[in-house]
Amino acid sequence: MRALGLSVAATLVLASFTARATPRNLPFTYNYETNPEGEGEIETYVDLVPVKGLSPSGAGQQTVLLSQFQEEFEYGITNRLELGLYVTLAPIPNGFSGGEVPTLTEGNGSKQRLRYRISDAGKLPIDIGLYGEVTENENEMELEAKVILQRRFGNFAIAGNVVGELYYNGRNDWVFDPSAGFWYQVTPVFQPAFEWWMYKEWSDQAPAGGAFNLDVQQYVGPAVLLNFGRVWWTTGVYARVTEVHHTMSAANGDTFGPVWFRTVIGVNL
Repeated sequence: MRALGLSVAATLVLASFTARATPRNLPFTYNYETNPEGEGEIETYVDLVPVKGLSPSGAGQQTVLLSQFQEEFEYGITNRLELGLYVTLAPIPNGFSGGEVPTLTEGNGSKQRLRYRISDAGKLPIDIGLYGEVTENENEMELEAKVILQRRFGNFAIAGNVVGELYYNGRNDWVFDPSAGFWYQVTPVFQPAFEWWMYKEWSDQAPAGGAFNLDVQQYVGPAVLLNFGRVWWTTGVYARVTEVHHTMSAANGDTFGPVWFRTVIGVNL
């Protein structure tokens, strides 16, 4: 019975590793790989950022942990074309009202996107993917375009995303938010990484003299992927390396905290 149990366990482990999931090595940077035709995946994103909020009691400002969530369903239309459907949620921290805390980069709403690989992996010197997205939420409408670049060297890989976004909420806002990183497959399960991402916004109605949220924001930090085949989990912790001496202000609605945490869990269907 013990031998039978070990055999069943080994079979389940091997089966999980042969599943064709598309794990995210980097929480902010999209990989080149897409789901195979007819296969799907569910991904859950969680962002946590400490910022300053105005105390509901009127005692001034205090540190608040903001959160935002994304639930994504991916489906392989073909072996190169993938559909993604999202639901996004940006809850107000308990005890606060909307005007007492800033908002992060998402809102309560939905997204739809397509991701396309222009060739099979390794056919070109750099693997190239194209990505287009539409967002509708309580704050704004958004169009996003992304170019995905990736290159593998055995167990080592590097990837980058060039991203541009247009927001409309009564005014036009343009955002440039590229990201890049690298990772190494120590084992199929354990894959450490390092990632950089940036956010820069231009607005039709920018405040006189500019504002912290419109300035260039850059973050760097370590990440790690734990890949169990059908289930995978990637997490990154990032420090802001621009305006490191900036004092966060609740009155100004500063969004980009000194650190940013993101975790993503994926389940292959």
